[in-house]
Amino acid sequence: MGLMFLGMPIAFSMGVAATLTLIHLQVVPLILVPQRLFVTINSFPLMAVPFFIIAGLLMNEAGITRRLVALASALVGHWRGGLAHVSVVASMFFAGVSGSASAEAAALGSMLIPAMTEDGYEKSFSAGLIASAATMGPIIPPSLVMVIYGAIADVSVGKLFLAGAIPGVLIGFSLMAIVAIYARRRGYHRGARATWRERLRRTKEATLALVVPVIILGGIIGGIFTATEAGAVAAGYAVVVGVFVYKEIRWRDLPRILVDGANMTAIPMLILGMASIFGWVLAREQFAVHLIGLLLRISSDPLILYFLIVVVFFIIGLFVEALAAMLIFVPVLHPVALTMGYDPIHFALVVIVILLIGTVTPPVGLQLYIACAIAGIPVRQATIWAFVAAMMTVLFLVVYVPPLATFLPYLFFPK
Repeated sequence: MGLMFLGMPIAFSMGVAATLTLIHLQVVPLILVPQRLFVTINSFPLMAVPFFIIAGLLMNEAGITRRLVALASALVGHWRGGLAHVSVVASMFFAGVSGSASAEAAALGSMLIPAMTEDGYEKSFSAGLIASAATMGPIIPPSLVMVIYGAIADVSVGKLFLAGAIPGVLIGFSLMAIVAIYARRRGYHRGARATWRERLRRTKEATLALVVPVIILGGIIGGIFTATEAGAVAAGYAVVVGVFVYKEIRWRDLPRILVDGANMTAIPMLILGMASIFGWVLAREQFAVHLIGLLLRISSDPLILYFLIVVVFFIIGLFVEALAAMLIFVPVLHPVALTMGYDPIHFALVVIVILLIGTVTPPVGLQLYIACAIAGIPVRQATIWAFVAAMMTVLFLVVYVPPLATFLPYLFFPK
């Protein structure tokens, strides 16, 4: 943590800390360090990461964002605070395509924040809303974060995808409730009501994007392909849609998109490899055993312990980027959760949601920085805390009503 606060990149901070510890302990040959790194990233489940990233890039390049925003506008644009509601609904739609919070914040923010500003919305409100709504990207399936969590904690990615559906939609509804309150208090405008013919036309235009999560989840549930193979299917589908159907991607664009996808894939893979070495050291030092003892000394009540874990992860998320926090702490805390009798799917979903909420809050909230950069305002001016409170309410509802997360996974994949 000290190296990260001094400005060293996260991956190198974990690698240096783990290597120095191994040198000090002199318990294993250092040749095992690069071997451990390679073995970790040489994983079949992790092959889904580049496929889903490339699929998201292709979909965005194909004009999917514009079509999803148009559909959302046709559905809810006539409500009071119409553009704000459009932002949330479009985020819910886009989540089923991209699986990435930062990609969602950038794609939708660049389109909607200028439009909201022109329509009289405060930039602080627009930036806070876009940043908050982008958290649904990795919660509503498919999700890159869930793929990585499943790989490092040996949890079914298909079950995680299904677990995120209901909480993700509830977060969307909670954000729309906050928008409705702000819209009434501040007198935000209504848009023009779309005709049913217009709504049908917009739905038809966006159908090829909306069926992506249906294809992915349907294939996984039906046993047609695994979550990893689903990533390849999504990427292939995106090529067909972008090149042959919408015809907004040219063949000469594909090398650039593939290079961008490779660059975006390299970052989490490097962090994952270094985190595996760091987690290996913690496991050798029996950190999980000591942590269980500490938690049990505080309380033996499972619900109180769950609450404490949520608070700890929220604090971690304030200061550590979500992916890094997950890679550092999940290998330690997930076995602890299993020891305490928590459901692995429920615990995974709670951890993912709380860390994603942290991406909206300063000082390291990536989505917040993206949205504020688009709006051209300082991060401290963004209106976020009402939205954070709404998302935290949904989170605690999921914590204390586990079927909200576990009903769909165990309906389609019985224990």
